Amino acid sequence: MDDKDFSAATVVWFRNDLRIDDNPALTAALETGAPVFALYVLDDETPDLRSLGAASRWWLHHSLTALRGDLEELGIALVLRRGAAADVVADVVRESGSARIVWNRRYDPGGVAADKQIKAELKRRGVETASFNAALLVEPWEVKTGSGEAYKVFTPFWRAARALGPPQAPGARPSPAGKPTANRDGLPHSDRLEDWALLPTRPDWTGGLRETWRPGEAGALARLETFLCDRLADYAGHRDEPGAAVTSMLSPHLRFGEISPRRIWAAAEHRADDGRTAVGDTTLAKFQAELGWREFSHHLLFHFPSLPRDNFQPKFDAFPWRDDTAGFRAWTRGQTGYPLVDAGMRELWHTGYMHNRVRMVVGSFLVKHLMIDWRDGEAWFWDTLVDADAANNTAGWQWIAGSGADAAPYFRIFNPTTQGEKFDKAGDYTRRWVPELAKLPDKYLFKPHEAPASVLADAGVRLDTTYPRPVVDHGKARQRALDAFQSIKNAA
Repeated sequence: MDDKDFSAATVVWFRNDLRIDDNPALTAALETGAPVFALYVLDDETPDLRSLGAASRWWLHHSLTALRGDLEELGIALVLRRGAAADVVADVVRESGSARIVWNRRYDPGGVAADKQIKAELKRRGVETASFNAALLVEPWEVKTGSGEAYKVFTPFWRAARALGPPQAPGARPSPAGKPTANRDGLPHSDRLEDWALLPTRPDWTGGLRETWRPGEAGALARLETFLCDRLADYAGHRDEPGAAVTSMLSPHLRFGEISPRRIWAAAEHRADDGRTAVGDTTLAKFQAELGWREFSHHLLFHFPSLPRDNFQPKFDAFPWRDDTAGFRAWTRGQTGYPLVDAGMRELWHTGYMHNRVRMVVGSFLVKHLMIDWRDGEAWFWDTLVDADAANNTAGWQWIAGSGADAAPYFRIFNPTTQGEKFDKAGDYTRRWVPELAKLPDKYLFKPHEAPASVLADAGVRLDTTYPRPVVDHGKARQRALDAFQSIKNAA
Protein backbone atom coordinates (compact mmCIF):
# COMPACT_ATOMS: atom_id res chain seq x y z
CA MET A 1 0.00 0.00 0.00
CA ASP A 2 1.19 3.49 -0.81
CA ASP A 3 2.34 5.39 2.30
CA LYS A 4 0.00 8.22 1.37
CA ASP A 5 -3.15 6.07 1.35
CA PHE A 6 -4.66 5.97 4.81
CA SER A 7 -8.22 5.12 3.75
CA ALA A 8 -7.88 1.63 5.27
CA ALA A 9 -5.90 2.79 8.28
CA THR A 10 -6.76 2.15 11.89
CA VAL A 11 -6.59 5.20 14.13
CA VAL A 12 -5.20 4.59 17.62
CA TRP A 13 -6.55 7.31 19.87
CA PHE A 14 -4.15 7.78 22.78
CA ARG A 15 -5.42 9.34 26.01
CA ASN A 16 -4.12 8.24 29.44
CA ASP A 17 -2.05 5.41 27.94
CA LEU A 18 1.05 7.10 26.54
CA ARG A 19 3.12 3.98 25.99
CA ILE A 20 3.91 1.23 23.51
CA ASP A 21 4.36 -1.70 25.90
CA ASP A 22 1.24 -3.58 27.02
CA ASN A 23 -1.03 -1.25 25.08
CA PRO A 24 -3.94 -3.42 23.91
CA ALA A 25 -5.46 -0.79 21.61
CA LEU A 26 -2.17 -0.34 19.77
CA THR A 27 -1.61 -4.09 19.64
CA ALA A 28 -5.09 -4.69 18.17
CA ALA A 29 -4.48 -2.04 15.52
CA LEU A 30 -1.14 -3.52 14.49
CA GLU A 31 -2.57 -7.03 14.31
CA THR A 32 -4.89 -6.01 11.47
CA GLY A 33 -1.92 -5.59 9.16
CA ALA A 34 -3.43 -2.34 7.86
CA PRO A 35 -1.72 1.04 8.12
CA VAL A 36 -1.88 2.66 11.54
CA PHE A 37 -1.56 6.21 12.71
CA ALA A 38 -1.92 7.62 16.19
CA LEU A 39 -3.98 10.52 17.49
CA TYR A 40 -3.81 12.56 20.67
CA VAL A 41 -6.40 15.23 21.46
CA LEU A 42 -5.80 17.99 23.99
CA ASP A 43 -9.38 18.53 25.10
CA ASP A 44 -10.01 21.60 27.24
CA GLU A 45 -13.47 22.13 25.79
CA THR A 46 -15.66 19.09 26.49
CA PRO A 47 -17.99 19.72 29.46
CA ASP A 48 -17.28 17.54 32.51
CA LEU A 49 -13.74 16.80 31.33
CA ARG A 50 -11.37 18.46 33.76
CA SER A 51 -8.51 20.40 32.23
CA LEU A 52 -5.04 19.39 33.35
CA GLY A 53 -3.26 21.34 36.05
CA ALA A 54 -0.04 23.21 35.38
CA ALA A 55 2.32 20.46 36.59
CA SER A 56 0.45 17.81 34.59
CA ARG A 57 0.63 19.94 31.46
CA TRP A 58 4.40 20.12 31.85
CA TRP A 59 4.50 16.34 32.14
CA LEU A 60 2.20 15.86 29.16
CA HIS A 61 4.47 17.89 26.89
CA HIS A 62 7.45 15.68 27.63
CA SER A 63 5.44 12.47 27.64
CA LEU A 64 4.04 13.19 24.18
CA THR A 65 7.54 13.99 22.95
CA ALA A 66 8.71 10.59 24.18
CA LEU A 67 5.66 8.81 22.76
CA ARG A 68 6.19 10.38 19.36
CA GLY A 69 9.75 9.03 19.26
CA ASP A 70 8.63 5.54 20.32
CA LEU A 71 5.89 5.49 17.69
CA GLU A 72 8.28 6.64 14.98
CA GLU A 73 10.41 3.57 15.67
CA LEU A 74 7.35 1.51 14.75
CA GLY A 75 6.72 3.51 11.58
CA ILE A 76 3.68 5.19 13.13
CA ALA A 77 3.04 8.92 12.95
CA LEU A 78 1.39 10.84 15.79
CA VAL A 79 -1.26 13.41 14.91
CA LEU A 80 -1.85 16.10 17.53
CA ARG A 81 -5.09 18.07 17.65
CA ARG A 82 -6.64 20.47 20.14
CA GLY A 83 -10.36 20.91 20.72
CA ALA A 84 -13.48 19.07 21.82
CA ALA A 85 -12.66 15.39 21.31
CA ALA A 86 -16.01 14.54 19.70
CA ASP A 87 -15.43 17.12 16.98
CA VAL A 88 -11.72 16.38 16.53
CA VAL A 89 -12.16 12.61 16.26
CA ALA A 90 -14.94 13.04 13.70
CA ASP A 91 -12.78 15.43 11.68
CA VAL A 92 -9.73 13.16 11.74
CA VAL A 93 -11.73 10.11 10.66
CA ARG A 94 -13.37 12.10 7.87
CA GLU A 95 -10.10 13.63 6.66
CA SER A 96 -8.27 10.30 6.59
CA GLY A 97 -11.18 8.20 5.41
CA SER A 98 -10.33 5.67 8.11
CA ALA A 99 -13.02 3.13 8.84
CA ARG A 100 -11.75 1.98 12.24
CA ILE A 101 -10.63 3.69 15.45
CA VAL A 102 -9.52 2.04 18.66
CA TRP A 103 -8.77 3.34 22.15
CA ASN A 104 -8.19 2.26 25.73
CA ARG A 105 -11.00 2.96 28.14
CA ARG A 106 -11.36 5.82 30.58
CA TYR A 107 -13.23 5.42 33.86
CA ASP A 108 -13.83 8.97 35.07
CA PRO A 109 -17.41 10.18 34.60
CA GLY A 110 -16.56 12.85 32.05
CA GLY A 111 -14.45 10.45 30.01
CA VAL A 112 -17.08 7.70 30.11
CA ALA A 113 -19.82 10.06 28.96
CA ALA A 114 -17.68 11.52 26.17
CA ASP A 115 -16.61 8.10 24.91
CA LYS A 116 -20.20 6.85 24.78
CA GLN A 117 -21.22 9.85 22.72
CA ILE A 118 -18.26 9.54 20.37
CA LYS A 119 -18.76 5.81 19.91
CA ALA A 120 -22.44 6.26 19.06
CA GLU A 121 -21.69 8.99 16.51
CA LEU A 122 -18.92 6.95 14.85
CA LYS A 123 -21.21 3.94 14.64
CA ARG A 124 -23.85 6.11 12.97
CA ARG A 125 -21.24 7.06 10.38
CA GLY A 126 -20.28 3.44 9.78
CA VAL A 127 -16.93 3.67 11.54
CA GLU A 128 -15.89 0.60 13.52
CA THR A 129 -14.72 1.16 17.10
CA ALA A 130 -13.15 -1.02 19.76
CA SER A 131 -12.05 -0.24 23.30
CA PHE A 132 -9.78 -2.05 25.74
CA ASN A 133 -8.60 -2.05 29.35
CA ALA A 134 -5.08 -0.69 29.62
CA ALA A 135 -5.31 1.15 32.95
CA LEU A 136 -6.54 -1.28 35.62
CA LEU A 137 -5.85 -4.75 36.92
CA VAL A 138 -9.57 -5.45 36.96
CA GLU A 139 -12.53 -3.66 35.40
CA PRO A 140 -14.72 -1.74 37.89
CA TRP A 141 -17.81 -3.75 36.98
CA GLU A 142 -16.10 -7.06 37.65
CA VAL A 143 -15.83 -6.57 41.43
CA LYS A 144 -19.22 -6.52 43.17
CA THR A 145 -20.59 -7.51 46.57
CA GLY A 146 -22.73 -10.59 46.97
CA SER A 147 -25.80 -8.41 46.41
CA GLY A 148 -24.34 -6.96 43.22
CA GLU A 149 -23.41 -3.57 44.64
CA ALA A 150 -20.16 -1.64 44.49
CA TYR A 151 -17.78 -2.00 47.41
CA LYS A 152 -17.36 0.98 49.70
CA VAL A 153 -14.62 -0.45 51.93
CA PHE A 154 -11.15 -1.28 50.68
CA THR A 155 -10.37 -4.56 52.46
CA PRO A 156 -13.37 -6.57 51.19
CA PHE A 157 -12.95 -4.94 47.77
CA TRP A 158 -9.34 -6.03 47.52
CA ARG A 159 -10.14 -9.49 48.83
CA ALA A 160 -12.82 -9.90 46.16
CA ALA A 161 -10.54 -8.54 43.44
CA ARG A 162 -7.76 -10.95 44.40
CA ALA A 163 -10.27 -13.83 44.44
CA LEU A 164 -10.81 -13.28 40.72
CA GLY A 165 -7.33 -14.68 40.16
CA PRO A 166 -4.03 -13.16 39.07
CA PRO A 167 -4.15 -10.15 36.78
CA GLN A 168 -3.91 -10.72 33.08
CA ALA A 169 -0.31 -10.98 31.92
CA PRO A 170 1.00 -7.82 30.26
CA GLY A 171 1.17 -7.77 26.49
CA ALA A 172 4.46 -7.61 24.66
CA ARG A 173 6.01 -4.43 23.37
CA PRO A 174 5.65 -4.25 19.56
CA SER A 175 8.86 -4.61 17.58
CA PRO A 176 9.88 -2.08 14.94
CA ALA A 177 8.59 -3.08 11.54
CA GLY A 178 11.81 -2.07 9.83
CA LYS A 179 10.00 0.46 7.69
CA PRO A 180 10.51 4.23 7.57
CA THR A 181 8.10 6.47 9.37
CA ALA A 182 4.80 6.78 7.53
CA ASN A 183 4.72 9.63 5.04
CA ARG A 184 2.89 12.49 6.70
CA ASP A 185 1.63 13.80 3.35
CA GLY A 186 -1.27 11.37 3.49
CA LEU A 187 -2.21 12.09 7.09
CA PRO A 188 -4.60 14.60 8.59
CA HIS A 189 -2.74 17.73 9.59
CA SER A 190 -1.16 17.84 13.02
CA ASP A 191 -0.65 20.68 15.46
CA ARG A 192 2.85 21.49 16.62
CA LEU A 193 3.29 20.40 20.21
CA GLU A 194 5.17 23.60 20.97
CA ASP A 195 2.14 25.65 19.92
CA TRP A 196 0.11 24.13 22.74
CA ALA A 197 2.24 26.12 25.22
CA LEU A 198 2.11 23.40 27.85
CA LEU A 199 5.42 24.54 29.31
CA PRO A 200 5.61 27.66 31.51
CA THR A 201 8.02 30.34 30.37
CA ARG A 202 7.72 33.48 32.50
CA PRO A 203 8.59 32.44 35.06
CA ASP A 204 9.79 28.92 34.34
CA TRP A 205 9.13 27.23 37.68
CA THR A 206 9.82 23.70 36.46
CA GLY A 207 13.51 23.37 37.33
CA GLY A 208 12.77 21.02 40.20
CA LEU A 209 10.49 18.91 38.00
CA ARG A 210 13.24 18.54 35.42
CA GLU A 211 15.71 17.51 38.14
CA THR A 212 13.35 14.90 39.56
CA TRP A 213 11.56 13.30 36.64
CA ARG A 214 12.03 11.72 33.24
CA PRO A 215 8.56 11.62 31.67
CA GLY A 216 7.86 8.93 29.09
CA GLU A 217 7.84 5.17 28.87
CA ALA A 218 11.61 4.79 29.10
CA GLY A 219 11.62 6.86 32.28
CA ALA A 220 8.83 4.73 33.73
CA LEU A 221 10.66 1.48 33.02
CA ALA A 222 13.89 2.87 34.48
CA ARG A 223 12.02 3.99 37.61
CA LEU A 224 10.50 0.49 37.94
CA GLU A 225 13.89 -1.17 37.63
CA THR A 226 15.39 1.11 40.29
CA PHE A 227 12.55 0.31 42.63
CA LEU A 228 12.76 -3.43 42.14
CA CYS A 229 16.54 -3.58 42.45
CA ASP A 230 17.21 -1.00 45.16
CA ARG A 231 14.01 -0.30 47.09
CA LEU A 232 11.49 -3.11 47.12
CA ALA A 233 13.28 -5.19 49.76
CA ASP A 234 13.00 -2.31 52.25
CA TYR A 235 9.55 -1.19 51.21
CA ALA A 236 7.41 -2.80 53.91
CA GLY A 237 9.58 -1.64 56.78
CA HIS A 238 10.31 1.91 55.68
CA ARG A 239 7.60 3.04 53.26
CA ASP A 240 6.17 5.50 55.81
CA GLU A 241 9.48 7.32 56.20
CA PRO A 242 9.69 10.23 53.75
CA GLY A 243 13.47 10.40 54.02
CA ALA A 244 14.04 6.70 53.36
CA ALA A 245 13.63 6.74 49.55
CA VAL A 246 12.02 3.29 49.32
CA THR A 247 8.75 4.11 47.53
CA SER A 248 8.40 3.40 43.82
CA MET A 249 7.57 6.97 42.65
CA LEU A 250 5.71 5.36 39.75
CA SER A 251 2.48 7.29 40.34
CA PRO A 252 2.93 9.96 37.63
CA HIS A 253 3.95 7.31 35.13
CA LEU A 254 0.82 5.35 36.00
CA ARG A 255 -1.31 8.47 35.82
CA PHE A 256 -0.24 9.14 32.22
CA GLY A 257 -0.24 5.46 31.32
CA GLU A 258 3.48 5.34 30.53
CA ILE A 259 3.53 1.99 32.29
CA SER A 260 0.70 -0.40 33.02
CA PRO A 261 -0.25 -1.80 36.43
CA ARG A 262 -0.07 -5.25 34.86
CA ARG A 263 3.58 -4.68 33.93
CA ILE A 264 4.39 -3.46 37.44
CA TRP A 265 2.56 -6.36 39.07
CA ALA A 266 4.26 -8.96 36.90
CA ALA A 267 7.71 -7.42 37.33
CA ALA A 268 7.37 -7.25 41.12
CA GLU A 269 6.27 -10.88 41.33
CA HIS A 270 9.13 -11.94 39.09
CA ARG A 271 11.64 -10.08 41.23
CA ALA A 272 10.23 -11.66 44.38
CA ASP A 273 10.50 -15.13 42.82
CA ASP A 274 13.92 -14.94 41.20
CA GLY A 275 15.93 -14.87 44.43
CA ARG A 276 18.09 -11.86 43.52
CA THR A 277 16.40 -9.66 46.11
CA ALA A 278 15.33 -10.53 49.63
CA VAL A 279 11.65 -9.79 49.03
CA GLY A 280 9.30 -11.64 51.33
CA ASP A 281 5.60 -12.32 50.85
CA THR A 282 4.68 -9.55 53.30
CA THR A 283 6.69 -6.93 51.44
CA LEU A 284 5.30 -7.97 48.08
CA ALA A 285 1.74 -7.96 49.45
CA LYS A 286 2.23 -4.48 50.93
CA PHE A 287 3.32 -3.11 47.59
CA GLN A 288 0.57 -4.90 45.70
CA ALA A 289 -1.98 -3.50 48.14
CA GLU A 290 -0.90 0.01 47.14
CA LEU A 291 -1.77 -0.89 43.56
CA GLY A 292 -5.00 -2.18 45.08
CA TRP A 293 -5.77 1.23 46.60
CA ARG A 294 -5.38 2.74 43.14
CA GLU A 295 -7.83 0.16 41.81
CA PHE A 296 -10.25 0.93 44.64
CA SER A 297 -10.13 4.66 43.92
CA HIS A 298 -10.99 4.09 40.26
CA HIS A 299 -13.70 1.64 41.30
CA LEU A 300 -15.24 4.34 43.50
CA LEU A 301 -15.03 7.03 40.84
CA PHE A 302 -16.65 4.78 38.24
CA HIS A 303 -19.56 3.74 40.46
CA PHE A 304 -19.98 7.07 42.26
CA PRO A 305 -19.34 9.71 39.59
CA SER A 306 -20.15 12.65 41.89
CA LEU A 307 -17.14 11.80 44.07
CA PRO A 308 -14.96 14.71 42.83
CA ARG A 309 -17.47 17.36 43.88
CA ASP A 310 -19.81 15.87 46.51
CA ASN A 311 -19.18 14.46 49.96
CA PHE A 312 -19.45 10.69 49.75
CA GLN A 313 -21.07 10.82 53.18
CA PRO A 314 -23.93 13.36 52.90
CA LYS A 315 -23.72 14.33 56.58
CA PHE A 316 -20.56 16.27 55.73
CA ASP A 317 -22.68 18.67 53.69
CA ALA A 318 -23.44 20.32 57.03
CA PHE A 319 -19.81 20.55 58.13
CA PRO A 320 -18.86 24.11 59.14
CA TRP A 321 -15.88 24.67 56.86
CA ARG A 322 -14.00 27.91 57.50
CA ASP A 323 -13.07 30.60 55.01
CA ASP A 324 -9.44 31.16 55.98
CA THR A 325 -7.56 32.87 53.17
CA ALA A 326 -4.48 33.56 55.27
CA GLY A 327 -4.34 30.00 56.57
CA PHE A 328 -4.71 28.54 53.09
CA ARG A 329 -1.98 30.81 51.75
CA ALA A 330 0.38 29.78 54.55
CA TRP A 331 -0.38 26.12 53.81
CA THR A 332 0.26 26.39 50.07
CA ARG A 333 3.55 28.20 50.66
CA GLY A 334 4.87 25.87 53.34
CA GLN A 335 4.77 28.56 56.01
CA THR A 336 2.46 27.05 58.64
CA GLY A 337 5.02 26.87 61.44
CA TYR A 338 4.78 23.08 61.51
CA PRO A 339 8.01 21.84 59.90
CA LEU A 340 6.76 18.49 58.52
CA VAL A 341 3.75 20.17 56.92
CA ASP A 342 5.95 22.88 55.46
CA ALA A 343 8.49 20.35 54.20
CA GLY A 344 5.77 18.48 52.33
CA MET A 345 4.28 21.55 50.73
CA ARG A 346 7.70 22.77 49.61
CA GLU A 347 8.57 19.35 48.21
CA LEU A 348 5.31 19.51 46.26
CA TRP A 349 6.07 22.93 44.80
CA HIS A 350 9.63 22.00 43.85
CA THR A 351 9.12 18.47 42.48
CA GLY A 352 5.41 18.17 41.74
CA TYR A 353 5.30 15.25 44.16
CA MET A 354 4.92 14.46 47.84
CA HIS A 355 5.54 11.34 49.89
CA ASN A 356 2.28 9.55 50.74
CA ARG A 357 2.68 9.73 54.53
CA VAL A 358 3.29 13.45 54.26
CA ARG A 359 0.28 13.85 51.96
CA MET A 360 -1.86 12.50 54.77
CA VAL A 361 -0.29 14.86 57.31
CA VAL A 362 -0.63 18.01 55.19
CA GLY A 363 -4.15 17.04 54.14
CA SER A 364 -5.23 16.42 57.71
CA PHE A 365 -3.71 19.75 58.71
CA LEU A 366 -5.73 21.63 56.09
CA VAL A 367 -9.11 20.06 56.76
CA LYS A 368 -8.85 19.47 60.51
CA HIS A 369 -6.44 22.06 61.92
CA LEU A 370 -7.52 24.86 59.59
CA MET A 371 -10.98 23.40 58.84
CA ILE A 372 -10.70 24.40 55.17
CA ASP A 373 -12.87 22.46 52.71
CA TRP A 374 -11.14 19.37 51.31
CA ARG A 375 -12.12 20.51 47.79
CA ASP A 376 -9.77 23.49 48.13
CA GLY A 377 -6.90 21.17 48.97
CA GLU A 378 -7.83 18.80 46.16
CA ALA A 379 -7.81 21.68 43.68
CA TRP A 380 -4.33 22.78 44.82
CA PHE A 381 -3.01 19.25 44.46
CA TRP A 382 -4.66 18.97 41.03
CA ASP A 383 -2.69 21.98 39.84
CA THR A 384 0.66 21.17 41.44
CA LEU A 385 0.99 17.37 41.40
CA VAL A 386 2.52 15.61 38.41
CA ASP A 387 0.52 12.53 39.41
CA ALA A 388 -2.80 14.41 39.77
CA ASP A 389 -5.30 11.67 39.02
CA ALA A 390 -9.05 12.22 39.14
CA ALA A 391 -9.68 9.02 41.11
CA ASN A 392 -6.72 8.93 43.48
CA ASN A 393 -6.69 12.65 44.25
CA THR A 394 -10.39 12.85 45.04
CA ALA A 395 -10.64 9.58 46.96
CA GLY A 396 -7.53 10.46 48.94
CA TRP A 397 -8.80 13.86 50.00
CA GLN A 398 -12.20 12.52 50.99
CA TRP A 399 -10.47 9.78 52.98
CA ILE A 400 -8.41 12.36 54.85
CA ALA A 401 -11.43 14.58 55.50
CA GLY A 402 -13.46 11.68 56.87
CA SER A 403 -16.18 12.29 54.29
CA GLY A 404 -15.25 9.52 51.88
CA ALA A 405 -15.57 5.79 51.45
CA ASP A 406 -13.61 3.73 53.97
CA ALA A 407 -12.51 7.08 55.35
CA ALA A 408 -10.23 7.80 58.27
CA PRO A 409 -12.46 8.32 61.32
CA TYR A 410 -13.23 11.95 62.06
CA PHE A 411 -11.38 11.83 65.36
CA ARG A 412 -8.13 10.79 63.65
CA ILE A 413 -6.34 14.11 63.62
CA PHE A 414 -2.67 13.82 62.85
CA ASN A 415 -0.40 15.70 65.21
CA PRO A 416 2.13 17.19 62.76
CA THR A 417 4.79 17.42 65.45
CA THR A 418 4.65 13.80 66.60
CA GLN A 419 4.26 12.61 62.99
CA GLY A 420 7.58 14.24 62.20
CA GLU A 421 9.25 12.81 65.28
CA LYS A 422 7.97 9.33 64.46
CA PHE A 423 8.49 9.09 60.71
CA ASP A 424 11.39 11.51 60.11
CA LYS A 425 13.41 10.63 63.18
CA ALA A 426 16.76 11.73 61.78
CA GLY A 427 15.15 14.84 60.31
CA ASP A 428 16.72 14.32 56.88
CA TYR A 429 13.51 15.00 54.97
CA THR A 430 12.51 18.06 56.97
CA ARG A 431 15.98 19.58 56.98
CA ARG A 432 16.19 19.18 53.23
CA TRP A 433 12.96 21.03 52.50
CA VAL A 434 13.02 23.50 55.39
CA PRO A 435 16.73 24.41 55.37
CA GLU A 436 16.28 27.41 57.66
CA LEU A 437 15.76 24.87 60.47
CA ALA A 438 18.63 22.59 59.47
CA LYS A 439 20.83 23.47 62.45
CA LEU A 440 18.18 22.90 65.09
CA PRO A 441 18.80 19.85 67.30
CA ASP A 442 16.44 16.91 66.79
CA LYS A 443 14.63 17.70 70.03
CA TYR A 444 13.24 20.95 68.64
CA LEU A 445 13.27 20.33 64.88
CA PHE A 446 9.53 19.70 64.74
CA LYS A 447 8.59 22.27 67.38
CA PRO A 448 10.92 25.25 66.95
CA HIS A 449 8.40 27.51 68.70
CA GLU A 450 9.15 25.58 71.91
CA ALA A 451 12.93 25.89 71.65
CA PRO A 452 14.76 28.13 74.15
CA ALA A 453 16.01 31.44 72.79
CA SER A 454 19.62 30.28 73.09
CA VAL A 455 18.94 27.16 71.00
CA LEU A 456 17.22 29.22 68.33
CA ALA A 457 20.07 31.69 68.28
CA ASP A 458 22.69 28.97 67.92
CA ALA A 459 20.72 27.52 64.99
CA GLY A 460 20.28 30.90 63.32
CA VAL A 461 16.49 30.74 63.66
CA ARG A 462 14.49 33.88 64.36
CA LEU A 463 10.81 33.12 64.83
CA ASP A 464 8.48 35.35 62.82
CA THR A 465 11.45 36.39 60.69
CA THR A 466 13.29 33.38 59.27
CA TYR A 467 10.54 30.90 60.18
CA PRO A 468 6.93 31.47 61.29
CA ARG A 469 5.29 30.51 64.52
CA PRO A 470 2.44 27.97 64.18
CA VAL A 471 -0.59 29.46 62.45
CA VAL A 472 -2.80 27.51 64.89
CA ASP A 473 -2.26 25.83 68.24
CA HIS A 474 -2.50 22.06 67.78
CA GLY A 475 -4.48 21.38 70.93
CA LYS A 476 -7.01 24.12 70.34
CA ALA A 477 -7.35 23.28 66.63
CA ARG A 478 -7.86 19.62 67.43
CA GLN A 479 -10.65 20.37 69.87
CA ARG A 480 -12.29 22.78 67.45
CA ALA A 481 -12.32 20.08 64.78
CA LEU A 482 -13.69 17.46 67.15
CA ASP A 483 -16.49 19.82 68.16
CA ALA A 484 -17.31 20.46 64.51
CA PHE A 485 -17.38 16.78 63.67
CA GLN A 486 -19.55 16.10 66.71
CA SER A 487 -22.05 18.64 65.44
CA ILE A 488 -22.69 16.60 62.27
CA LYS A 489 -22.28 13.14 63.78
CA ASN A 490 -25.95 12.35 63.69
CA ALA A 491 -26.79 14.24 60.50
CA ALA A 492 -28.57 12.34 57.74
